[in-house]
Amino acid sequence: MQRDTASDLVAFLLVAQEQSFTRAAAKLGVSQSALSQTVKGLEERLGVRLLTRTTRRVSPTEAGEHLLRTVGPRFEEVDAALAAVTELREKPAGTIRLTSTENAAASILWPAIERLLPQYPDIKVEIVIDYGLTDIVAQRFDAGVRTGETVASGMISVPIGPDLRMAVVGAPSYFAGRKPPKHPQDLTDHNCINLRLPTHGGFYAWEFEKSGRELSVRVDGQLIFGTSQLMIMAARAGIGLAYLTEQQVRPDLQSGQLVRVLADWCPPFSGYHLYYPSRRQPTQAFALLVEALRYRN
Repeated sequence: MQRDTASDLVAFLLVAQEQSFTRAAAKLGVSQSALSQTVKGLEERLGVRLLTRTTRRVSPTEAGEHLLRTVGPRFEEVDAALAAVTELREKPAGTIRLTSTENAAASILWPAIERLLPQYPDIKVEIVIDYGLTDIVAQRFDAGVRTGETVASGMISVPIGPDLRMAVVGAPSYFAGRKPPKHPQDLTDHNCINLRLPTHGGFYAWEFEKSGRELSVRVDGQLIFGTSQLMIMAARAGIGLAYLTEQQVRPDLQSGQLVRVLADWCPPFSGYHLYYPSRRQPTQAFALLVEALRYRN
């Protein structure tokens, strides 16, 4: 492969992943116009259009998607190999990129990172909050954190937390004069606080299970947030009902600020797992983080 082609492919991959010439140019340290000309030159040499450009976004064409899927992982492997070489130094070093939900980042990742980083000043950690099922290879993440039941097959999966349970909660003031729901379908008569998933635009589903029967309820209400912390605050204020993990609202349940309903419809499920590609060669820094996060009963 010619050197120019390799560097042009790196430029294309970053633009396709970022879906923005501006953000990609900033990461590469070049001007937006120079980056645009680089990608245009690659398209001319290949004889196909790789990107669709609009005023709002940049997205890969069918040919671009093919290149992203086939060539992207190869460059990921090269980056991992180069990172492994840097680990030959005396101290573990390098940047670890993680994708996680907000709750997992705050309750699982941060406590471990807070203990780890002071011991290893050459390790850097980036956490991107995302509720979707992110393709960590295509998006160039080292690992992701999701519940065990949502981890894709073919990934190495390491448990980093206990089983979870969901909880429907509201303030005592909310239930004053209101009949608490006895069945998930009763939620349609209540003011429910929705969580919008940032990457997909839809609402987080309120899912229930009892005696093998599964239900997914489309709830409605006055408030929609993109963060669970605001949902907790609104629930405490008596505005409506929130659907969160038991762990997130346990202090409020213990203090009586919030009251739980439909507990018999919320069974435990597999907790948070760290997942990463099986072909990935872990750097020393990444291996240290995995051990710091590994859940032990």
